[in-house]
This record gives sequence, structure tokens and C-alpha cells, in this order.
Amino acid sequence: MTDAQETAADTPLRTTGGGPPDDVVSAPIPLLEPREGIPPVVADNDALAAVVAAFAAGTGPVAVDAERASGYRYGQRAYLVQLRREGAGSALIDPVGCPDLSALGEAIADTEWVLHAATQDLPCLREIGMTPTRLFDTELAGRLAGFARVGLGAMVENVLGYALEKGHSAVDWSTRPLPDPWLRYAALDVELLVDLRDALEAELERQGKLEWARQEFDAIASAPPAPPRKDPWRRTSGMHKVRRRRQMAVVRELWTARDQVAQRRDVSPGKVLGDAAIVEAALNMPPNAHALAALPGFGHRMSRKQLEQWQAAVDRARALPDAELPQPGQPLTGPPPPRAWADKDPVAAARLTAARTAVSALAERLTMPQENLITPDTVRRLCWEPPKAATPESVAEVLSAHGARPWQIEQVTPVLVKALTEPSA
Repeated sequence: MTDAQETAADTPLRTTGGGPPDDVVSAPIPLLEPREGIPPVVADNDALAAVVAAFAAGTGPVAVDAERASGYRYGQRAYLVQLRREGAGSALIDPVGCPDLSALGEAIADTEWVLHAATQDLPCLREIGMTPTRLFDTELAGRLAGFARVGLGAMVENVLGYALEKGHSAVDWSTRPLPDPWLRYAALDVELLVDLRDALEAELERQGKLEWARQEFDAIASAPPAPPRKDPWRRTSGMHKVRRRRQMAVVRELWTARDQVAQRRDVSPGKVLGDAAIVEAALNMPPNAHALAALPGFGHRMSRKQLEQWQAAVDRARALPDAELPQPGQPLTGPPPPRAWADKDPVAAARLTAARTAVSALAERLTMPQENLITPDTVRRLCWEPPKAATPESVAEVLSAHGARPWQIEQVTPVLVKALTEPSA
């Protein structure tokens, strides 16, 4: 009997962990309290050792979640880790007090981890020594199974018939001590995650997609850490307004200066200086701090010292020789933007249109998003530089080279071969 099923016998709030209550059609049952109450926050080595022992002795998959302080702190580090396992109950761990969770990671390394939107949490978990060898991603499972809404709250409600509290997802999790309502919310996030996993596994099996999901989960678990972004300053919001190379240099200098301040103060870069202010400074190229202060985002609450700091960045960009100015756009490592295909290569444009139409129709038949069936970038690369002879074997080889999983290759190869050989069809 699962934790959720045991609780169903104890309280009218829940009935079963595996499906919606028989007598409730539209009204989900509020999930108000963790089964064993709010676990104490683990913040020292002795308490952590007890958790490690308990989870090592537990059985079945481990539900794992992490809370970050996006928008408040610099970077994406974890400020709370939540776990639940049959026989161990739930645990809330403070990575500030326990920054090395490698012993816990090793204790549960051989079991399956259940996460929701795993790619969001894995980087911050990896930083503290927790890396799964096997996982089940309930968000991705929902996408493959054809659910229209795949947020955790929506999935728990639609699949299990319970309503999770939604009020604390965007709070500052670096706050210490963490308030009890936040801790309750965090514990409930893993309360039914294994039950959701079991229900989704059954649904994927029913649809004949379980092997597809397993291949996707294996790809996530085995993927190396993402490399650092090249020229991250180019992602400044509003960058499309900046056309001239020297203006781009202003964005780069201000972005870099802001990042250094944010890292030193451990605050979100947006709290130091907004993207809109950076773009305004780039467009106007203020000659001095007085002129800078007149621009939006550099208002009266900014100190003279801060204004001079930002003006110095503008001045550095103004003084750069032309040879050191950034180029207007990152070097292309693949096909040009699709909007340019009709002019550059009309035949390739026709191939792409046919391929997109075919993939869209197939995704609809399979009831899943197109991007989960095959990535748009893979389709573009195939259509821009197709094999000389578009056979099932040659197309499959190209798809595999771009990281497509075997199930994806099996599904899309026939329609893509047809699109490449009959682009007007």
C-alpha cells in the first residue's frame, strides 16, 4: 500500500494515490498537510546522516525536488531540497547548512529518482553532489502522454484528483528561517510525486509510449552539464532594438559590470540594473553621468557612485577601437533563420515547409507536442543539408547524428523521407 493509499484510510481529504476519487468528477480534493506533518529542516551533519541512513533503507523510487531563489539571488543554486521515499517518509534539507549532499546522492544512486521538469533541477542538484543514474520525469511523461497542462499542480489534479497549494512557487527561498507555510508547500510537492509517476507509467504503457519515455529519461540522466553560454550579454531583453556595433559594445560593458556587481552582492542581476535600462543607455550613448541619470532605469534613487560606475562602462565602450567592437550577431553554426530560406535557397524552403507540415500532422496523431517528437532544430538542419539520396537509412543517420533517440527516428523517418523527396506534396 502506498503512502497516499494509507493516508486515504485515515482522512477524508484523500482517497487514493493512483487515480481521482470515484465520487468526485470535477472538484479536486485539497491536499492541505503532509502525511507525517511538516518535516524538520535538516541543517547539520548529524541530522543529514540520519536522513541518509533512512533513505538508504527505504524502498522504491525517490521523489526529489529543489527550490531556488530565481529573481532574488545570483545564480541558480538550490536553497531547499525535498525528498520522499517509501519507508523513509519526507525530508527537507537546507543546502546552506549542508552544502555537500554527495553522501545522500550516493545512498540513493542506484534507485530511480522521480522529478518534475528534471532539467530545471538537475544543474543545482549536481552542484551539491546529487546526480541520478536513472530518473522518471513526470512533466515530460505528461507531454508524451498528450496532457494539455503539464505543470505539477495541473498533473496532480488531473491524474490523481488532488489540489496542491500554488501560492509559494516564486518566493525567496534563500530566506532564513523558512516560514512554515513555505515548508508545508515544499513538502507537499513531493508528497504524491511517486503516485503520479506510477499513474503516468500506466498511461504511457496503455498508449504504447513507455519505451519512448524511458529513452527520453535515459537521455536526460546521461546528458553532460550544459556548456557556458557564448556571449550571454546578447540575451539582454530588448537587444533587438540595438543595431550599431558600438551600441552593442555598451550593452556588453554594462551587462558585464552588472554581472560582477550581482555576483559580488549575491543578488539577481535584474535587481542591480534592469535590462531595459541597459538598452536605453546603449541607444542614447550618454556622454556623462548627468545625462545617464535622465534615462529610464537610472532614476533619482540611484546614487552618484552607482551612476559613475555605469557611466564608466559606457565610456569604456565608447573608447574601444572599431576592431574590438562586437559583430552584429553571433556566428551561425547551423542553417540560417527560416525566414531567410526563401531568398537563399527556395528548394530548401520548400523542403522545410513540407517537413514541418508532416511532423505537425504526425505529432497530432501521436497526441504530443512537435518539439518532443523531434526538435525543430534537427528538422531545420536536415532540410538545409539533406543527404544526397534521401533514403530511410541516410535520413536516420542524420537524425541520430543530431541526437534523436531511436523511438524518434523510427517515428519521423518515413514522413521526413517523403518530405525531402516530394517537398511539394
